[in-house]
Amino acid sequence: MQMPKTIQIKNGEKVTPTFSAQEYANRKAKLRAYLAQNDIDAAVFTSYHNINYYSDFLYCSFGRQYALVVTQDSAVTISANIDGGQPWRRTVGTENIVYTDWQRDNYFVAIQQALPKAGRIGIEFDHLNLLNRDKLASRYPQAELVDVAAPCMRMRMIKSAEEHAIIRHGARVADIGGAAIVEALRDQVPEYEVALHATQAMVREIARTFPDSELMDTWTWFQSGINTDGAHNPVTSRKVNKGDILSLNCFPMIAGYYTALERTLFLDHCSDEHLRLWEVNVKVHEAGLKLIKPGMRCCDIALQLNEIFLEHDLLQYRTFGYGHSFGTLSHYYGREAGLELREDIDTVLEPGMVVSIEPMIMLPEGLPGAGGYREHDILIVNEQGGENITHFPYGPEHNIIKK
Repeated sequence: MQMPKTIQIKNGEKVTPTFSAQEYANRKAKLRAYLAQNDIDAAVFTSYHNINYYSDFLYCSFGRQYALVVTQDSAVTISANIDGGQPWRRTVGTENIVYTDWQRDNYFVAIQQALPKAGRIGIEFDHLNLLNRDKLASRYPQAELVDVAAPCMRMRMIKSAEEHAIIRHGARVADIGGAAIVEALRDQVPEYEVALHATQAMVREIARTFPDSELMDTWTWFQSGINTDGAHNPVTSRKVNKGDILSLNCFPMIAGYYTALERTLFLDHCSDEHLRLWEVNVKVHEAGLKLIKPGMRCCDIALQLNEIFLEHDLLQYRTFGYGHSFGTLSHYYGREAGLELREDIDTVLEPGMVVSIEPMIMLPEGLPGAGGYREHDILIVNEQGGENITHFPYGPEHNIIKK
């Protein structure tokens, strides 16, 4: 029996999309204009973020490959048979081809079915690995593979009004998660119990607000003591003690759109040196909030904030840049690297962009005030400056938690 290499699974009905049909049409129109201007016949996207951005489909890789093929006339998602009809139900303004496991490399057969021939093909140099790049090139021996990752990133940097709306909801949900952390916080509670309570609160609010959304990837990192030294340290079973430095990190994920709330906390009391360091970091945070406005370069913001840490002889303890973009990204995919508040990024802020201010310093164990200090707010850049959409309070006045 000859089993098929590709099939279609139109199972059920299309679901309510995250954004309007016009929103997705606008995104594809900008992409197609770029392709036409650069004599590129098609884009073959492989990343989570671009496939999600243009089609509303967020895949679960699990060792398999996915794609979105966009030409001037069509858009087709490529998905694995293991997903059934879910990719077809989720995609907006696209067709869907399912590849099977019956033969090796049916993934590339499906791409060729969507794109029989092309002279120049746009791919994501920062995502497609060498093995799959070579396999794709062998299917189109006469074609030139060109990079479209950076231009598409620049398109994604300017958020639409619909994107602003979902990001606002994300910031609101993160505030709910922060309140849940404070609610669960007490002496000797394990980190994971606090994190679970916050994640559950956020997922329930996302489900209430977006009843048609898939509920995936929302998470919390709640760190205590030495575990605060890294911004991305996982939750552990360490128990919180009175006087511990704590890091609150809530990350709602709504249809692939990431938002965040991060705060320094202390339980019961805070040492004098911890308080001094915390107040310096808050000073940098507040200065950063004022610098978010159109016309500012990312590198200039970083350099100005460096001066405050230098005044207090703390710059050597800074651990990463001062902020980054928001949109369709996550801890395991995507990052609009051209919109980070770092010394090596010269991008100019424009209305429509969404960025964070999140200074962090970390003093290692053995030093007075040891631990990691971090505050994090999300701002929408407008004509006047930056609108702060994070409302959870920060600083010693609010976040020395007495219980």
